[in-house]
Amino acid sequence: MEEAIYQIVTELEVHRNDLHSQTPISESALLALQTLLDYTLDKDDPIEIENLSDELSSKNLSLASSLLQPLTSAMDSGVPHHSLLASKVYLSLLLTPNFPVLSLFTPMAFLSLLRTIRRSFKNTPSGPPSANVAKKKRGGRGGGRSKNTSKNVEEEGEEEREPVREFDVRALFPVLERLHLVLRLIHLGRFPDSLKALVQTVAEIPVTALEPCGNSANYTKLCNLCSQILSELLKSEHGDKSITAAEVLKSLSSSILLSKSQARTFSLAFVVNKMAVMAKDSDEIRKAMVNLPKYLVSKAPEKSEPRALAVDSILEIVKSLEHKEQMEFADYVVKMTIGKPQLRLLAVDLIPILITTLNNPLGTSSENNDPLDTSSENGDPVVTSSENGDPVVTSSENGEPVVTRSENGDPVVTSSEKKHESSWGFRCLQALLQRCSDSVAGIRARALTNLAQLVGVLSGNDENKKGLMKVMGFGEDGGINDVLRERCVDEKAAVRKSALVLMSKLTVLQGEGGGFDEMLLKIMGIACSDQLVSIRKAAISALSETFRKFHDDNVTKEWLHSVPHLITDNETSIQEECENLFLELVLDRISRAGSNLDGRSERNQNPLFSDGVLGLLKEICHSEVTPWVKKICTNLGKKKKLKPKIALSLQNIIKKSESMWLTDSKPISKWTAPAGTWFLLSEVSGFLLKAVDWEFLYHHWQLLDKHEEASHSPHEEEQQFVELEQVEGVESSSVDWAGDRVFLLQTISNVSVELPAEPAADLAHNLLKRIEDFSMHSMEVTAHVKALRTLCKQKAKTPEEADSLVIKWVHQLLSKASKTLETYLTKESEINKGSTLVTPPTRTKGNNTNKSSTTMSRLLSQAVTAVYTIGSLVIICPLADLKSIVPILHNIITSGISDPKLKKLASTSLSVKQVAPSLYTQAWLTMGKICLADGKLAKRYIPLFVQEMEKSNSAALRNNIVVMMADFCVRYTALVDCYIPNITKCLRDPCELVRRQTFTLLSRLLQRDYVKWRGVLFLRFLLSLVDESEKIRQLADFLFGNILKVKAPLLAYNSFVEAVFVLNDCNAHTGQANSGSSSKENRLFSIRGNDENSRSRRMHIYVSLLKQMAPEHLLATFAKVCAEILASASDGMLKIDDVTSQSVLQDAFQILSCKEIKIPTNKGPAVESTEMEEEATGENAVRGRVITQVVKKGLIQNTIPIFIELKRLLESKNSPLSGSLMECLRSLLKDYKNEIDEMLVADKQLQKELIYDIQKYESMKAKSTAAEAVGKGVNRNSVIATSKVTSAVAGVLAEVTARSVLRDVNQGAGTPSLSAMNVPKLKSNTAGVSKHKGKSAAVLESLRRRQSFDLDE
Repeated sequence: MEEAIYQIVTELEVHRNDLHSQTPISESALLALQTLLDYTLDKDDPIEIENLSDELSSKNLSLASSLLQPLTSAMDSGVPHHSLLASKVYLSLLLTPNFPVLSLFTPMAFLSLLRTIRRSFKNTPSGPPSANVAKKKRGGRGGGRSKNTSKNVEEEGEEEREPVREFDVRALFPVLERLHLVLRLIHLGRFPDSLKALVQTVAEIPVTALEPCGNSANYTKLCNLCSQILSELLKSEHGDKSITAAEVLKSLSSSILLSKSQARTFSLAFVVNKMAVMAKDSDEIRKAMVNLPKYLVSKAPEKSEPRALAVDSILEIVKSLEHKEQMEFADYVVKMTIGKPQLRLLAVDLIPILITTLNNPLGTSSENNDPLDTSSENGDPVVTSSENGDPVVTSSENGEPVVTRSENGDPVVTSSEKKHESSWGFRCLQALLQRCSDSVAGIRARALTNLAQLVGVLSGNDENKKGLMKVMGFGEDGGINDVLRERCVDEKAAVRKSALVLMSKLTVLQGEGGGFDEMLLKIMGIACSDQLVSIRKAAISALSETFRKFHDDNVTKEWLHSVPHLITDNETSIQEECENLFLELVLDRISRAGSNLDGRSERNQNPLFSDGVLGLLKEICHSEVTPWVKKICTNLGKKKKLKPKIALSLQNIIKKSESMWLTDSKPISKWTAPAGTWFLLSEVSGFLLKAVDWEFLYHHWQLLDKHEEASHSPHEEEQQFVELEQVEGVESSSVDWAGDRVFLLQTISNVSVELPAEPAADLAHNLLKRIEDFSMHSMEVTAHVKALRTLCKQKAKTPEEADSLVIKWVHQLLSKASKTLETYLTKESEINKGSTLVTPPTRTKGNNTNKSSTTMSRLLSQAVTAVYTIGSLVIICPLADLKSIVPILHNIITSGISDPKLKKLASTSLSVKQVAPSLYTQAWLTMGKICLADGKLAKRYIPLFVQEMEKSNSAALRNNIVVMMADFCVRYTALVDCYIPNITKCLRDPCELVRRQTFTLLSRLLQRDYVKWRGVLFLRFLLSLVDESEKIRQLADFLFGNILKVKAPLLAYNSFVEAVFVLNDCNAHTGQANSGSSSKENRLFSIRGNDENSRSRRMHIYVSLLKQMAPEHLLATFAKVCAEILASASDGMLKIDDVTSQSVLQDAFQILSCKEIKIPTNKGPAVESTEMEEEATGENAVRGRVITQVVKKGLIQNTIPIFIELKRLLESKNSPLSGSLMECLRSLLKDYKNEIDEMLVADKQLQKELIYDIQKYESMKAKSTAAEAVGKGVNRNSVIATSKVTSAVAGVLAEVTARSVLRDVNQGAGTPSLSAMNVPKLKSNTAGVSKHKGKSAAVLESLRRRQSFDLDE
């Protein structure tokens, strides 16, 4: 020990001789001193320290003062090992008994100690991982500086690097342990700066020690030491607890908001487990704890993942608070929902976890002692009062409140309802519901998503469900239904998707709330055709969830019309989902209902009636649903997902329906099977052959056959058929039976392999006989023909034998059909022979006329069926001999031609078109089928088809010819290609069915590349976007938004400018005048006019096209509109005086100022973007910045000069388009107010003129608005509260007042008394009244005597 003391004294003498030296004490001296201190502290014997002090005293040195400067220098040396050793010695000296602590402890020395602790972690060498972490924390900045720094470190020498490598974090443990002990001796209340620095240092240790700590044990011990130090600092000895606690929490908040790490875990654990316990005994700490969640709210990050972690941290802290404090924070969160966007978004995230985590959010628990609860504990009657003060007596046996009414009958709000409305959760739910209509899309989407989550959680409890329904306000104005109507058509995809998710969750409450909104059903159905796959999936899920819960007819109808058609969707996953949902919600439901029919005859117990299965089956056979049902059943059958149970259930339903009918003693001839059963059985039977009973089929075939024989004559059936062609919506039992026979025949064909030989032969003979009679309904003919062919092929031994059998009876039927046609035409010609050429031919009245008329009607019915039969035969046997048939059909279809040149082709003067329109229509249909089988005939007759399509007055015939032309396009593409413009004329047909059919067929041809998007085709399709029919508009939106966007992404961009001219019927872009016929076509496919309706329709088309473009195409479109429209107008190529040219310019201004053509610059905060948009980072962000620069450059170089030149031209001609130009220019420059100087830097005078013109235009517009408002007597407060409009209103009102005053002066009217004027009342000055009274009267009199004058205009 003596040697150690000698060494220490010697070195301290050296330091005394050099008073200004900053040389640290040597490491050997520190080790010697530490040895003495360790002995002293371990033995608790200060003898050695006293000896050292005596030695120093003999040298005129003080132990504390002589050691302070060398130790401080050693701690500031920067070498971790040396500085840590000095820190340990410094703290050990402070712990030494009887040591003059206040002499050694100084704030500067203590700060050096803290710097040593910080520096020990920062100087720790780390490998590549830690280096990467450091770069990430710096955000990649200062790369050059880091490189130079590392270079300088290398130049300092190896002696400094070696100790750094050997640093062990465990060397810090004794320092922190001694620091904890020192804090018990030294109270930092007198040193606030030291206290603050210590808190910050200790709070940073868990963050900076993540990398240096080799294992979790070392890190855990380090965190425990930090926790002990922070806990010690929170004692009252170290000053005001509230200040210390606030500083501790503030320092820990940064690590609490970190991403998931051990440092975040430590900070949260310390706050929740340590400080929360201390807060129970200390009001100062409790106040700081209460403020911590609010502080974290203000510091929470904006991006979604860090924000979610911040929300979790806040929740953990709130859970550690008392119930009252939790309620206060919930109220604070409610107030956040009306704050800044970032606070609103955070509040939207906090509300759901608060409600789901904290106890009793809606005040339903008995633990919540609500003062509003008036129920008695023992059930005694309790006297309460209603809202109007009337006394009300409420009683409850179990203490629960009951529904009561006042004496005058008014309902009284019960305690349960009051609990709901007064609870903090109710207020949070209301705030969340309001945020669903927030101005920021990201907040709207998040609020809807979180509300859907809460609905799913709270709806599981009956009491919570009541409160939830109260908040939602089903069926009320401003309730959830109104919100969802708006959000489902929101411009942002993420909002629409979230709204659909919420709708799917709300199905639990919809029925109970009594507010099931049919409009929401329709909106969900429309969303199933949305452009985005994610939204289509969400819509399918929402609508299917509704269909799963409710079997209402409206729900069933909407689901079947919206979901099954997605089997043709481009997305495979949607197709699979569609199949699975149809299997679950339709087929399985029918299977359950059909298998539970045994022994239940009462309607109220019958699942067919109670479960809505009959309505489901009826809607399945709807003409718009059947194509998709067929495809779904086919796909399910191929995948072997169809179970025999569905076929058995359908048979049970038919049997049960028949037995119930007979039980009611009704005639079987009036019975029909439930609509849709035979159709669905015919579709599934092809894959479930053994599940269909032949006896069942044979029984119903005989039943239907007998009904046909006993029914009305074929003539009446044909008359009904003709009426069905001409009048939509006509139904009859005859048609129902015919439809059932068709589907039954299809079922028989499907299971024909399983039929016994003898019954199959009898059935084939029966079918042939019925076909030969030509007495069936047309819709039955094809089914009979196909069934007969199937039976022949199934029962023939070889394919050759089957073909010969088919050809044999086909020729037999063709021969009889030809004779039937000739018979009718001959009879009709004989009747018309000798009559005058009038239209229609007149006949002589008489008794024989009635018989002749009946005979001709029967012959006509047979002829029509014969013609239809010929077409059906051609389809199944294209090689049949038709030499005798074609001339007859030719005569029929050419009998109505009015062109003299073409009329020479007709060999008969009989006009079948006028005498027998049904035969005429059927002949065209059959000729089309023949042309499909014979290419030579097709080449000759296709021009006739086109001519008839354009000139026919029959919508049914035009529709049939459009279908045939589509088939010709597939079979003879080259022949039909030149007639595509003629076909597109049907897109403007007066009949909606023809327009929809044309649109659908051409769309399919375009998708399959039989027709190309070239010429006028694309431009003519545009008008379907604004068609009168809502169904056609939906189809057009789906085509342009889904199919074209993928198949032809450049089409909208390439044709945009041309579309502007074409839609306005302006040919300035072509430079040629239209001929008479082309002008008529152009007007047909244009929306001429400058009225509001025409402009809005054209603008809808433009916006639809702009939505399909990529950002770079929007930029190019902007440039093209400026160059090809605006520049053409300024150069004189586009005549401004022309009406159509003015419309083109007006549209161009609207296009350039619409929001769809603007490039999103992402200038706003991150909260304004939805989470779906946050994913668009990396290349997209760089791409967006480049595009933004290009936009500015384009505005500088191209747009501004064109606008200025055009502005001068319009002003010189006093054109009304000047206002539109200024509106457009103002809109373009609105987002670039700060860049106007940069854009017009070359011409300052022009810049001032442009700004002045815009300001002048805005002032004039505000003034005109104000004048109009004042002229109509509108109150100033009701006018739009903009500064310019408000000042303009004030100016106009002042001018009106001035005019009235001057008018009174000119007319000699007396000045109104002061009391009659609307001016502030002033205190009277009695002393000065008499003095100035005479002078004021003289001035007023002089004004009255002056000459008349008016206000200068």
